[in-house]
Amino acid sequence: MKRLSIHHLGIVSMLMIALLLATLAPSINSVFAEAPPWDGNFHYYAVGSMVSYEGSEYRCLQAHTSQPAWTPPTTPALWQLVSGSPSPTNTPSATVVPPTSTPPPNPTATTTLPPTPTSVTPPPSGKRIIGYFVQWGVYGRNYHVKNIKTSGSASKLTHINYAFSNVVNNRCVIGDSYADYEKAYTAAESVDGVADTWDQPLRGSFNQLRKLKAQYPHLKVLISLGGWTWSSGFSDAALPQNRVAFVQSCIDLFITDPRWAGVFDGIDVDWEYPGACGNTCNFRPEDTQNFTALLAEFRKQLNAVRPGLLLTIAAPAGQDKIDKIEVGKIHQHLDFINLMTYDFHGAWENTTNFQSNLYTPAGDPAQGNQRVSVDQAVRAWRQGGTPAGKLVVGVPFYGRGWQGVPSANNGLWKTGSGAASGTYEAGIEDYKVLKAKGYPRYFNNDAQAAWIYSNGIFWTYDDPSVMNTKTNYINTNSLGGAMFWELSGDTTNGELINALSNGLR
Repeated sequence: MKRLSIHHLGIVSMLMIALLLATLAPSINSVFAEAPPWDGNFHYYAVGSMVSYEGSEYRCLQAHTSQPAWTPPTTPALWQLVSGSPSPTNTPSATVVPPTSTPPPNPTATTTLPPTPTSVTPPPSGKRIIGYFVQWGVYGRNYHVKNIKTSGSASKLTHINYAFSNVVNNRCVIGDSYADYEKAYTAAESVDGVADTWDQPLRGSFNQLRKLKAQYPHLKVLISLGGWTWSSGFSDAALPQNRVAFVQSCIDLFITDPRWAGVFDGIDVDWEYPGACGNTCNFRPEDTQNFTALLAEFRKQLNAVRPGLLLTIAAPAGQDKIDKIEVGKIHQHLDFINLMTYDFHGAWENTTNFQSNLYTPAGDPAQGNQRVSVDQAVRAWRQGGTPAGKLVVGVPFYGRGWQGVPSANNGLWKTGSGAASGTYEAGIEDYKVLKAKGYPRYFNNDAQAAWIYSNGIFWTYDDPSVMNTKTNYINTNSLGGAMFWELSGDTTNGELINALSNGLR
């Protein structure tokens, strides 16, 4: 065996050192490469992006559009300190929980979130305009967050209620994980024209709402809990032994969960109904007091997270359901109250009638609790002690209809044979579809309500003229604004929301 000489060993050593330096070069260069400075002026950052800030470097943990107040040291949910000495304002980096298809009902993340931008510029009227966005709209309706922008609605809305979160086993849970945060959007479908990537931690409507808020900083987004279909769990959740943990689960999931930091500005409680039947009759007499206590607990815990977080409710219009609520007490915990002043009548009844009449006309055949109007509901809440400025009038962006209706009185207050055919559900149809039908329109001056009728088909609905009548009522009575169900029912150019925006002052 031939031995290597010292000369040969020296050459081998130098080759090995050169190879080692070549291997380490990329990492050495990365250590000394200077990351671009953090930009808080609504700059989009992807996961893994590096920035420098006050002599330190940070790695992006959550894809987001930066806000001026969301500096890396103060937002550990968004940025992780990689190098450098933390400044006095730095806080420990947080462990981010990756999204899952079935998030835990009570996440334990307690990360301090960035404050909501305070430079809010509401529409000129100063009144609230609240629109519901339904998570299932991204399917058959093909209505996405981008449509809020392209219809012109985003500049007119003050608040968006995202419907819904479910209430299961005394906890808030995600209603539809795919629609909420998993669905990938193409560049053409996205609010900002940027496509989602396969490894993006947050997608779906939640991410699109975050992008919408970056472009319209005045917008506030609330998560709505329950609704007609998912209200059966509220009575149990509001019990004294359950309510603290229930409220904490809602806040943990939607307000402090770092996966969608900054998307939600508050919580909208849609309990239909305390102490009364809704979709089910899972209620108890003590719901009346428990509802008040539940709202007080929500207010307490929201304030503990961050003052300024919103708390609202969807409130009944019928006197029988209003009687089951401590009207004089709950308003002190709420920022405003959205009256569900629609669905007064529909094809579950035999006789045609108005679904959202402003007043009750003398000829109305309805009896007892079925004899209701917008004005009657507003008066009931006002007489109970609710400040006018906290009351928001609900208006429908859809109609309710009957078929087989006689032509006398153009179908009004006549017996039909059943529900009229609807695109998604019998007896209900979007305003944009009803407008396109071109049926003759009729108006009742006493009720201040409209309908259309043709060949035995009767639809009760609100059009821009009726919206104008209702905004005049809101202005005259110094009420807090208008709420509507729901965004996808409007025309592509926002005909109904334009009427609301133009009428409120």
